[in-house]
Amino acid sequence: QVQLVESGGGLVQAGGSLRLSCAASGRTFSAYAMGWFRQAPGKEREFVAAINWRGDNTFYTNSVKGRFTISRDNAKTTVYLQMNSLKPEDTAVYYCAAETTRPWVALAATKPDLYDFWGQGTQVTVSS
Repeated sequence: QVQLVESGGGLVQAGGSLRLSCAASGRTFSAYAMGWFRQAPGKEREFVAAINWRGDNTFYTNSVKGRFTISRDNAKTTVYLQMNSLKPEDTAVYYCAAETTRPWVALAATKPDLYDFWGQGTQVTVSS
């Protein structure tokens, strides 16, 4: 089992920044990839960013490239999402997820179906 707890969400004006954190406990954190997803009202959950177990390979959805940065600290068993230049369309509940079914994989998954543990989510609201 893996427990994931997100924090850092909130209300911010367009152009502002937020840093989300996801603290993990349970299985060996350093062995698996981590991802961030988001879900806006009335929309499906979508991929935002992912990072492999070692932290040297990352993926981003096109709409956040150049604005968001995913990182991880294996010693602290925490993954982060730095969000800059936020836009109203970034408003959503943000979820972190762990992909424990494929440990030590070089490329993190971007499909939510491959992630088997999820946090409870943290709300991010960007006002115009």
